[in-house]
Amino acid sequence: MKKYNVAVIGVGAVGIEILRSLKARNFPLDNLRVFARSSREIKVDNDSYQVEAIEGSEFSGIDIALFAGTEGEKGASVLYAQKFIEQGAVVIDNGNDFRLQKGVPLVIPEVNRDKIKTHKGLIANPNCTTIQALVALGGIHKALGLKKFILTSFQATSGAGKKPAIGLWEETKQLVENNKTNDFDHLNKEIKGEPLGFSHQIAFNVIPQIGGFGDDNYTSEEWKVVKETHKIYGDDTINISATCVRVPVFTSHSEAIYFTVRKKATLARIEEILKASEGVVYFSDSFPLPLEVEAKDEVYVGRLRRDPFEENSFWLWCVADNLRKGAALNAVQIAEELIK
Repeated sequence: MKKYNVAVIGVGAVGIEILRSLKARNFPLDNLRVFARSSREIKVDNDSYQVEAIEGSEFSGIDIALFAGTEGEKGASVLYAQKFIEQGAVVIDNGNDFRLQKGVPLVIPEVNRDKIKTHKGLIANPNCTTIQALVALGGIHKALGLKKFILTSFQATSGAGKKPAIGLWEETKQLVENNKTNDFDHLNKEIKGEPLGFSHQIAFNVIPQIGGFGDDNYTSEEWKVVKETHKIYGDDTINISATCVRVPVFTSHSEAIYFTVRKKATLARIEEILKASEGVVYFSDSFPLPLEVEAKDEVYVGRLRRDPFEENSFWLWCVADNLRKGAALNAVQIAEELIK
């Protein structure tokens, strides 16, 4: 089997999961290089990795570069992706910087792997919220056509990075340690000082904002679901609306999705499609929970039900590990398809 020289750029929560996924899936590695802002040695589970400082490094001989770093004008992919491409690498970028750029394929392998071959050196990984929704709905859209869907997400703190997830732990610990009473009416339910990681306290709370608000009062995360879906499915006639909520969970996003299909469909037909959908684990008589799917690769779907008032309309519940299928794993799966 041919082996490949791979670079992982970024060693935050997603970068660490990329390293885990490469190992777990036995990706055919020849030489693995890991880059970040500063050089150091890191340990992931039982493996040690030498991290190189990306500034001033040379990138020749790298076949695939997996970017998991910071987004924006000072982010790694904006600063360095083109340099990797010029040295002959194919870049797979987990961030938001290139997803909607014309000519850059936006890929979920279970949904549109055929787009990988259209790349011109750069392939984009969709947003975590979009990935799990489109895997859950992918078979349904292919068989019956989606007319619309309405999504409400319940997103884990790790989706904002390692520090916000630690902030949930620290806020919770503070409240537990400061409450010495069993009288619920007299519990102190608010932390002291500034929130740790979000605009508001996340411990024992939910925040109906992920990303910045636009003039329409929708957040950037909510618009990502709309625009990325239209690009991935290749159909901008699907009516989509979303509400994205941060919840006090460490890992795994949950989504409640209401959808209407274009063709006449029964509940049994939708269930049949979900059971056969690539990347989906279907719960016919129960429902998946975020705690149960952590560190798992698939998208888990349950609570399928028909809308009793609207024809061809249904609800489903889906859960996935946002750091794995929602980010790292999807990028590695793209790399696997690429080398085929």
